[in-house]
Amino acid sequence: ELAVRLVRQGAKLIGTNPDVTGPAEHGIVPATKALIAPIELATGKKAYYIGKPNPLMMRHGLKLLGTSIEETAIIGDRMDTDIVAGIESGIDTVLVLSGVSSRETIKQFAYQPHYILNGVGDMVP
Repeated sequence: ELAVRLVRQGAKLIGTNPDVTGPAEHGIVPATKALIAPIELATGKKAYYIGKPNPLMMRHGLKLLGTSIEETAIIGDRMDTDIVAGIESGIDTVLVLSGVSSRETIKQFAYQPHYILNGVGDMVP
């Protein structure tokens, strides 16, 4: 109720990411987009997502780390946020299959990660 009232009074609706679900011990749970959607529907206002896949987050992260695109890779388990964030930012992408995305689900996307690993344990220095 409070969020709806504040947004209707002019507050900006900002979300961390557009993930609808996230992994949980026994399956999935609602994530940010699923929790913000009722506020969007009630107010008619769309949320602005500042986290992945927004390239703004990637540029800020590179600046904070003092690194360049050429020496950086983004590692993640979601094609629709982690991997697209890297692609839209020009950063190499590594998809780990230990989370949300699988070899089957990545076929539905027009873009593909640069590298695919079974899990982060497959990385070597």
